[in-house]
Amino acid sequence: MEHTDYLAFALDLARDAGAIMKQNFILGMKKEWKNDATPLTETDTKIHTLVCDSILRAFPTHAILSEEDSSKLGAADSEYLWVCDPVDGTHNFSHGIPTATFMLSLVHDGVPIVAVIHDPFMDRLFYAEKGRGAFMNNTQIHVSSAPSLKHTVAALGKVNKQLLAVYGALREERGVRVITGLSVGYVGALVAAGELSACIFSGRDAHDTVAIQLLVEEAGGIATDLTGQKSARYDGEVNGQIASNGLVHADLVEIVSRYEA
Repeated sequence: MEHTDYLAFALDLARDAGAIMKQNFILGMKKEWKNDATPLTETDTKIHTLVCDSILRAFPTHAILSEEDSSKLGAADSEYLWVCDPVDGTHNFSHGIPTATFMLSLVHDGVPIVAVIHDPFMDRLFYAEKGRGAFMNNTQIHVSSAPSLKHTVAALGKVNKQLLAVYGALREERGVRVITGLSVGYVGALVAAGELSACIFSGRDAHDTVAIQLLVEEAGGIATDLTGQKSARYDGEVNGQIASNGLVHADLVEIVSRYEA
C-alpha cells in the first residue's frame, strides 16, 4: 500500500476523533486520575477504542502504541506501528480549555512516514507524508524564517526543573516570549506552520513526539532529542524533543544542554 493510502486512512480517523472531542467538550467533565497524575476522560477511552478497532480491522498485520495502553497492540513483530495520543492535552480538554489535539503517526521500521495532528476546535487538520511536505487543510505550510530567537515565540511542554531554567534563559538572554501549558501537539503544529520558532518537550513517550517529528521536518524545520541528536528509531522511548525552524536549533540545544534534567 502507498503511503498516501495510509495518510487518507489517518485523516479520516482524525476527523472522526475530532468530532468526538467537540461533542464531548463540556464544563464539569468527569475524569479519573492515572498513576502518573494525568487525567483520563471518557473521550480518551472512546477515541482510543475507535483508533484501535479501526486499525486492527483495516490493517491486521500492523501494531499500535497508544497512550491509553501500556503495551503494544496488534501484530507483535510488525514492521508497521501506529502511534496515537487520543487526546493530547487532556488537562486542558478536561478543564474547559480548547487547546487539545488528536495525534496519530505511522512508523515503518522505526521511521515516521505519516503524521496527523488535528485541532478540532479551530478546524485545523495538520498532516505530513514523508518526502511530500507538510500541510494544514490542504494548504502547504512551512516553518518560520526567523534567523534568531529574539522577538520570537517558543513553547515549553512537560516543564520540569531543567525546562524551568531554560524558560528563564530564553526570556532573559534571548528575548523570547515563552508560553507553557498547551498541548505539545498543538504547539508542535504551530512550529510547523511558522507561528512559533520552536517547542521544547521533556517527556519520553513516543506518542507525544513522533507526529511532531515528521510534521516539522516536512515543513522545513528540525526535530531532535534534547541533546540535539536524531534517533535511529522513533517507535520507543525518546529523550525529549526540540522542534524548531532549524535556524535557531543550535542555539536552543546549547541553552538546554547547560542544565541537567
